[in-house]
Amino acid sequence: MKGERKTAPVIRFKGFSDAWEQRKLEELATFSKGNSYTKNDLIDNGKPIILYGRLYTRYQTVIEAVDTFAKEKFNSVISEGNEVLVPASGETSEEISRASVIGKSGVVLGGDLNIIKPNESIDSIFLALTISNGGQKKELSKRAQGKSVVHLHNSDLKQVNLLYPKLEEQQKIGIFFKQLDDTIALHQRKLEALKLMKKGFLQQIFPKKGEKVPRLRFADFEEEWEQRKLGEVVERVIRKNKNLKSTLPLTISAKEGLIAQNEFFNKTVASRDVSGYYLVKNGEFAYNKSYSNGYPWGAIKRLNHYDMGVLSTLYIVFKPTNINSDFLEKYYDTTYWHKEISKHAAEGARNHGLLNIAATDFFESKLTVPKDCDEQEKVGMLFCHLDEIIILYQKKLNQFYKLKKVYLQKMFI
Repeated sequence: MKGERKTAPVIRFKGFSDAWEQRKLEELATFSKGNSYTKNDLIDNGKPIILYGRLYTRYQTVIEAVDTFAKEKFNSVISEGNEVLVPASGETSEEISRASVIGKSGVVLGGDLNIIKPNESIDSIFLALTISNGGQKKELSKRAQGKSVVHLHNSDLKQVNLLYPKLEEQQKIGIFFKQLDDTIALHQRKLEALKLMKKGFLQQIFPKKGEKVPRLRFADFEEEWEQRKLGEVVERVIRKNKNLKSTLPLTISAKEGLIAQNEFFNKTVASRDVSGYYLVKNGEFAYNKSYSNGYPWGAIKRLNHYDMGVLSTLYIVFKPTNINSDFLEKYYDTTYWHKEISKHAAEGARNHGLLNIAATDFFESKLTVPKDCDEQEKVGMLFCHLDEIIILYQKKLNQFYKLKKVYLQKMFI
C-alpha cells in the first residue's frame, strides 16, 4: 500500500525472508569521540592516525591501510578494530552522513570523529554501509546543523532509526560489498598502472628537447629524428558549413572542448544556425586556440567516430599531409608539445588571463618526428593500443561503480 513503511529491501540473499527490525542506534552501540589531532600534527613516521578528512578525500567502506602518522599524545584514542567512524564536521549536510570501518587495531583516531562501537548483534561493515547509503543517510542529513560548516554529534547518531536484518544476513551483505570494493580497487590500480606506463613511454619514446633520438625505440630504427614545423606536415582546413540547420556532431565553444575532452565531438544540434561554422571531416584535427594559463591539456582532438561534424571558428582545424595521424595525435600528449605551443601563445586582450594563439603562430610551432614513416606508424600504433586498453579498463571500472550504486539502492531500506 502507498505510504506503508518498507520492512525489507528489494534484493536479498537466498534463504532470507524475515522482515528487518527497527531500533534506535543508541540501543545497539556505544559512542565516543576522537581526540583533537590536526593536519599540523602529521609527521613522516610515527603512530598511524586517521583524521576526519580521510573519510572525504579517500573514502573507503573499510580502512585497512593507514599511511598518515603522528607522535602519540597523552590520552589518545586508539582503535581496537571494527569501530565505525562518522565525521563530526563537513561542508554539506549530504556529505557528512558517511561512515567507514577501521579494520585494524592500534590506530590513533583524531578529532572531529564520532566513534561507534556496535554490539554483538550489529555487523560493523553493514552499519557503515547503511549509514552511508540507507534511509539513515537522509535522517542524518536532516539532523546535521550549521551553515558554512555543518556538524553531526553522537547525540544525533544515537537517535538514528536503524533498520537491520539478522546478523548472518548483515554479514553476507558486508562481505558482498567488501568483495565488490576489492574488485573495484584492483581495477583502479591496474588503470593507474597503465596510465603510469603510458606516461613513462611518452617520456622515453619521444626525444627530449635538444635531442635527436629517443631513449627508447623500436628495433631496426637508428636514423636521427628531424625537427619540422607543424605547417610543413599538416594543412589548415577552413571549409565552412552551409547548412542552416544541422544534425551534425557539434562542439559549440572552446571551453567545452577543454573541459569535456571525451565529449569533444559527440554533441548534436538540431535547430540552430551553424552556417559559417567549420565543417570537419573524419580524421581531421581541431585545436582550441584560446586557453587559460598553463599547458592546454586536452585542447587537441581528432574526429574519429563520425564522418563529419561542425565546429566553432574558435578552433584551428587541420589535417595531416606528411605525417602519420596516430603519431601526431600521440605527440600532442607529450609535455614537449605543450611547452612548445605555450611559447607561441600571447596574452589575449579579450579576457583577462586567457591566452590566445594566432593560426600563423600555431603552424610555426616545431615538433620532432622520425624521418622513417614506418617508425612513426609503430609509435602511433603502440600508443593507440595502450589507449584502447586504458579505455577498456576505465569502462569496466565505470560498470563496477554503476553496479555498486544499484546494489546499494536495492539492498538497503
